[in-house]
Amino acid sequence: MLSPRLTEVERAEFLPALQSAGWTLQTDRDALAKTFEFKNFVEAFGWMSRVAIWAEKMNHHPEWFNVYRTIDVLLTSHDADGFTMRDVKMARKMDQLAG
Repeated sequence: MLSPRLTEVERAEFLPALQSAGWTLQTDRDALAKTFEFKNFVEAFGWMSRVAIWAEKMNHHPEWFNVYRTIDVLLTSHDADGFTMRDVKMARKMDQLAG
């Protein structure tokens, strides 16, 4: 296992900032979810391409679904079967890249 699931104390530390940025905790999968919307398909696809480069560097790949300018993202650490620090870091990076 690369990263353990976050403890309740860690969740209380990191979740409020993520939630204020639009992320929600999906308790049925112990995952973070967010919908990103861009001006058009090209901007959405460009963002996905930038995220893909970081996902490779971080060795942590999102589950996502794209329709035109909207991208639904789900972050969970499959090897830990839940929400880990890797998800926190990837969520922050996605938000940074979205501007």
